[in-house]
Formats: sequence, C-alpha cells, structure tokens
Amino acid sequence: MLRGLFITGTDTGVGKTVVSAALLHRYRTQLPVCYWKPIQTGIEQDDDTAEVRRLASACDQEIFGEGVRLPRPVSPHLAAEWAGQTIDMHSLTALPAGSAGTQPDKRWIVEGAGGALVPVNKTALMTDLMALLALPVLVVSRNALGTINHTLLTIEILRARGLRVVGIVMCGDEGRDNAKAIEHYGKIPVISHVPRFDKVTPEGLQHWAKTDFDREGRLLEFFR
Repeated sequence: MLRGLFITGTDTGVGKTVVSAALLHRYRTQLPVCYWKPIQTGIEQDDDTAEVRRLASACDQEIFGEGVRLPRPVSPHLAAEWAGQTIDMHSLTALPAGSAGTQPDKRWIVEGAGGALVPVNKTALMTDLMALLALPVLVVSRNALGTINHTLLTIEILRARGLRVVGIVMCGDEGRDNAKAIEHYGKIPVISHVPRFDKVTPEGLQHWAKTDFDREGRLLEFFR
C-alpha cells in the first residue's frame, strides 16, 4: 500500500506539475518523497516527469519514471485508442510495488492526468485510479473566474466516490475571496496559493516552497 498524496486538478493545465515539484522541495528533508505520473499523454510535446525532475532538481531516487506514455495530447482513453493500446488499470497500479528500485519507506506524490473525471479506458475514470491507489487527494485549482464552481464540483465528485480530499492549492493571481468561498461551501482548507511566476525556475520554486507552501505543515500527516 502506497503512502502519500494523489494530485488532481479542476482541469488540465491548472498547475498540478508545479505543485508536485513544490511538494518535493517542501518535504524532501523530512521524508523520502518520490514523484510518479502514472499516465502521460502528449509525451511528444510535454513530459511532466521531466519537468518535475527539472523544477525540483530531483535525483533519480525521487523520480519513478515508469507508466503509460502516449504520444497524442488528448484524454488518456482516446490517446490509447489512437495508439492501438488499452490502459490496464491493475497492471498500472502494480508498477510501484513491483519495481526493484522502490523502497518500502517511500512517500509518493502521484500526479493524475487532467481532472478527476478524465476517462482512462472504456470502463474507468481517473477517480478509479485514485481509488485503486487508495491515496488521499489534494486538489489544484486555478484562481480565476469560475473556480468556485469547478472546485466545489471536483470536491463533491471525489467525496461521492469515497475518496478523501485533504485540501486545495490555488494557482494564479492571488485573491482571498475565491478561497474563502471554497473553504466555506466545500468545508475544506485552502492549503496554499501558488503565485504567478514570471518564469518558473527551480531556484524560485524552491524558495517559495520552503517559505510559503503549506506553512503549517498540514500535509505532512498524509506522508507519514
């Protein structure tokens, strides 16, 4: 059984990869954290695993690179179909436990593909992958118009599927009104707000993560 967090988002491109790298910066001195992206589409254009390795200045022991890697930048079920493949959920979730390089004391930062209801194959959604991994879920949202609705919908669907949602991380222009509404109506804490970086660099992200990300250490309990 894995220990750690599953990182999902209210949409694709909201900041899950940056938050995953920030988690490595924030907690690597306290725990043996390791990043994993089980499913990556559009690998010819974007490689989130490589980006986390760069942004977190991660060593090999902090990155688990195995998983489904598909060329087209579309939903996993469609990318797999176009590639003549089918994503087998049980084989996928067996990868970390079966890897010779995996140590039993590792704490996992698992990044999903897209949002909570992204189709993985003809019968499963991203929420089914979360359930199989049995990890608490951290939701990343974009601090922009519409985010209250999108975030509350994501929280509701995760809870309806019996998943434990532990908090929200908001990305973009800072503003407390959206965060207050999400905390009130969603009955959930907004853990941190990722600022809008002119350019995200390993040094800049490290500084922010160590000084401002999860200042109260509320996520630490989910890695223990």
